[in-house]
Amino acid sequence: MDFINFKMPYSINEKYTKKVAYFSMEFAIDQALKIYSGGLGFLAGSHMRSAFNLKQDLVGIGILWKYGYYDQTRNYDQTLQPSWTVKDYTFLQETNIKFQIEIHSSPVWVKVYYLAPEVFNSAPMFFLSTDVPENDHISKTICHKLYDANESTKLAQYILLGKGGAKLLDEMNFEREVYHLNEAHGLPAAFYLLKKYNGDLQKVKEKLVFTTHTPEEAGNEKHSIDLAYNMSYFSGMPKNEVKNLENGKDPSMFNHSLCALKMARISNGVSRLHGIVSNEMWNKYDGICEIKSITNAQEFKYWADHQLYKAKEEKNNESFDKRKNKIKKRFFKTVADQCGKIFDPEVLTIVWARRFAGYKRADLLLHDKERFLKLLNNPDRPVQIIWAGKPYPMDYTAISTFNNLVHESRNIKNMAVLTGYELALSKLMKQGSDVWLNNPRVPREASGTSGMTAAMNGSVNLSTDDGWIPEFAKHGENSFVVEKADYHNMNIAEVDQYDMNALFDILENEIVPTYYDNKKKWRKITQTAMDDVKTNFNSDRMADEYYKIIYQNQLLEA
Repeated sequence: MDFINFKMPYSINEKYTKKVAYFSMEFAIDQALKIYSGGLGFLAGSHMRSAFNLKQDLVGIGILWKYGYYDQTRNYDQTLQPSWTVKDYTFLQETNIKFQIEIHSSPVWVKVYYLAPEVFNSAPMFFLSTDVPENDHISKTICHKLYDANESTKLAQYILLGKGGAKLLDEMNFEREVYHLNEAHGLPAAFYLLKKYNGDLQKVKEKLVFTTHTPEEAGNEKHSIDLAYNMSYFSGMPKNEVKNLENGKDPSMFNHSLCALKMARISNGVSRLHGIVSNEMWNKYDGICEIKSITNAQEFKYWADHQLYKAKEEKNNESFDKRKNKIKKRFFKTVADQCGKIFDPEVLTIVWARRFAGYKRADLLLHDKERFLKLLNNPDRPVQIIWAGKPYPMDYTAISTFNNLVHESRNIKNMAVLTGYELALSKLMKQGSDVWLNNPRVPREASGTSGMTAAMNGSVNLSTDDGWIPEFAKHGENSFVVEKADYHNMNIAEVDQYDMNALFDILENEIVPTYYDNKKKWRKITQTAMDDVKTNFNSDRMADEYYKIIYQNQLLEA
């Protein structure tokens, strides 16, 4: 293939002819390609698969992480041990493209790899690497670890993604009308374009669109503007001009998301609620672009258990129940392998699985140990519960929560904590769960897509009313939802207590009795959720909306 004059390798659907480049730090395309950490990657992976399904004129641009995110292993006492191993991928093609970009006022060589659509049924994708012999050791390490904890390395990674990705498109003579930043990590692309267009911000805005995923201002990344400038983040734009453009509150800091909102022509939040929150959060600043909302979704074809859907559509209840039992058994083999515990497929099984972070409150149910044990150990209606998820390797509070759950699980035979929460295990856990537990503090979860793919596998959501849940949930019909606490008049401890009590009330009084005493009703709730999630929260719908609402949206008057 001639990558210097690259052409899309399939015929484009006439509905999606706008030429798009999609920049993301992580993509969860397949278990074999370990270049993702969590939800942002799962979302980007589904987007790439749906772009392929719909034959959109879109390419993905990412970084080839030499060590991935990290491998989640265990210490001798089963607690968390992050480890890093070199990853090799024979299914990626060498493009023979090599070029230089400036990072920290020095030239850095970038090598480019290609993922063809037919490998994993995704849009064409290009991955950037600095791990080449021509670079010094420090430059080689830029692409080693996803979300490196070192601040300078992290900024260098953003420069590689944004500036490197934008220059790659020029190197290939591959014109794109839209540069889509999935989060603000790729923002250096905008400054590359600004330099290319001789400082014409309007021309940059014509190309740039931005998806924000963070529902509170403090969570959006900020770095020292001096450090960012010294790292060559701004492609030579003078520091005072950058600050005048970004115009944040702190003159010493650079707010990536705020600047993205000022350089893009349009942006979006990732659920209806997040769109509202984002507008409230950012509208106090002058000069930001319009913020729409497109609710995240996951690819149905990849995630759904199609045999379960087939049994449902044939109205074969016996076959449906047998299939759910079988996929639970399959998952429980992994539980037994990792934890030495034999779980029962007939027992109600709750799963909490996602990134460990404080606001997600992984251990909320254990705040009332007596009530928790009473729930699990009911002799007539027992409950099994399983956790999994990767904390950031330097988030010691989240790691401590993970390890405390491990210690608790060693004394409770029907409680387990798993490692290696990646695509394959995620799919198994969704197939093997009856209840998908999601209990973030509202409104901290912008979208939270794991419950979508759980519903695609016959698992019922039990959730606080955050992210995508308000658009989906009908309590007692397709899910179970905690009514919102009085967040304005309650402190965090009171909110946590309220949510925990509400979760226990729903489990004890609604979920457990229905599961054991009214199988017909439980099956109906499960199948209603499967119907409700199949179209509205399939990423084919999402990818279509990005074209209609974001990419093809006409440039607003300046």
